[in-house]
Amino acid sequence: MKDRVEGISLALLAVLCFSVTLPATRIAVPQLGPEFIGFGRGVVAGLIALCVVLITREPLPERRHWKGIAIVSLGVTIGFPLFSAFALRTLPSAHSAVVVGLLPAATAVMAVLMVGERPPVPFWIASGAGVLAVLLFAAVEGAGHPQFADLLLLIATMGGAIGYAEGSRIAKEIGGFRVILWALVFCLPVLAIPISAVLVTKGFPHGTTEAWLCFGYVAVISQFLAFLPWYRGLVLAGVAYTSQLGLIQPVLTLGWSALILGERISALTIGAALVVIGCAAATQWTRPNETEISVESS
Repeated sequence: MKDRVEGISLALLAVLCFSVTLPATRIAVPQLGPEFIGFGRGVVAGLIALCVVLITREPLPERRHWKGIAIVSLGVTIGFPLFSAFALRTLPSAHSAVVVGLLPAATAVMAVLMVGERPPVPFWIASGAGVLAVLLFAAVEGAGHPQFADLLLLIATMGGAIGYAEGSRIAKEIGGFRVILWALVFCLPVLAIPISAVLVTKGFPHGTTEAWLCFGYVAVISQFLAFLPWYRGLVLAGVAYTSQLGLIQPVLTLGWSALILGERISALTIGAALVVIGCAAATQWTRPNETEISVESS
């Protein structure tokens, strides 16, 4: 019980950190550019991870784990940051929070497809309802049709879901901390080319202190440090408990959007957020105990 309480507390801290990501990105993108934000945050986090690897002399993962780590890197370190940064050029943070609120359900679906779980029919009904709620919300907010930025957010969400599901699978063998650590290190060579191209063609971006602080937040906190209590929480409390905590992230993001950005939170946005959260929660509650994935430290 003590481990469970500690794990839930750590996971709540991580969710609180993650909930600021979209508002911070929304502030930084107009000044620094989506390309610099999307690629740059991974470079900064990757350099920090590389320093940790060198200082602690962390052994290289076994070759059989490289593919899984690469998938995590592609989804969590490249896919989600890049596509969400481009989407936030035009979409409000509050609107984006509702779409990204589908991430817990999407992660559960990816766990079914990638890990081999076999949930009952109610699971698929709840997942489909969540997708439908997001699409309807995007259509109404987009004056009758979803915006292109909504598609980018859905791609970002899918990337995050794939990265989380694959990460939970290989974390059973190598531990959650090593998953994110090596995912960041693996992505450095991949990110070095596009970030160099951005700097050469557009020059080093200029922004206010606020914009750079927000970039620092998404690079250091969202991309790296927040994953430490998150994966520790997975180890102590188990995926079945910590995944539920991710459902409150959209609500927290709505609050940050209103507080930091001064965005007006409409009744439609609040209602859509509650529906998505409810559908995501239902996908978890309909999963039988025997199909839950338990993440243990290596």
